[in-house]
Amino acid sequence: MYYIYVLRSQKNGRFYTGSTEDVSKRLYEHNSGKSKATKYTKPFELIYQESYNSRAEAYRREIYLKSGQGRAELKRLIN
Repeated sequence: MYYIYVLRSQKNGRFYTGSTEDVSKRLYEHNSGKSKATKYTKPFELIYQESYNSRAEAYRREIYLKSGQGRAELKRLIN
């Protein structure tokens, strides 16, 4: 299984969207500073995730959620 996940920075409240095979491992990597993109805004909390059968499906969904329409949908899903 592949997952898309949304994290919220506890430092500045911003969201980070990504995809992975292991959400808990990826959250650990974000919170330990191993990801360049999120290194300065840690710690993070997992606020949303979805599962997919293929990496391609998860990646397409990740790209969509990073678009304007996708961010609006994500806001509705989270609230």
